[in-house]
Amino acid sequence: VAFVVCRSLEGLKTFSYLEVLILDNNLLGNDLLLPRLPHLHTLTLNKNQISFQRNTCKILLDHLAEVVPSLQYLSLLGNMACPNELVCKEKDEDDYQRYRYFVLHKLTSLKFLDTRKVTRREREEALVRGAFMKVVKPK
Repeated sequence: VAFVVCRSLEGLKTFSYLEVLILDNNLLGNDLLLPRLPHLHTLTLNKNQISFQRNTCKILLDHLAEVVPSLQYLSLLGNMACPNELVCKEKDEDDYQRYRYFVLHKLTSLKFLDTRKVTRREREEALVRGAFMKVVKPK
């Protein structure tokens, strides 16, 4: 097993049957573009540079919904987009739950987000209010 820091994901297009992709610790940001990977069910993007700046995280989630339609497990731990006390001391469990509703609103097929199983109640809440849950605080 070799671990390499990615700069381009273009080569992944030749692996259309890929099911698991771990891209942790690669300095990837909201401009991440994956090729269509219809069989990908697990994607980890832990400890990258994904944030909720402007509308870019929404664009990234929309992109993932389009190119990885079988996605069931996503982890964004260690990114600014995933608000928790480990990344930022000003964040709390309510911030994290709003983030979960927003992501689940965009990626409806997820069964696990980060380390937690998606509950039926979360899925229902995400359908009703997920679009309004983006965590934005005034400067």
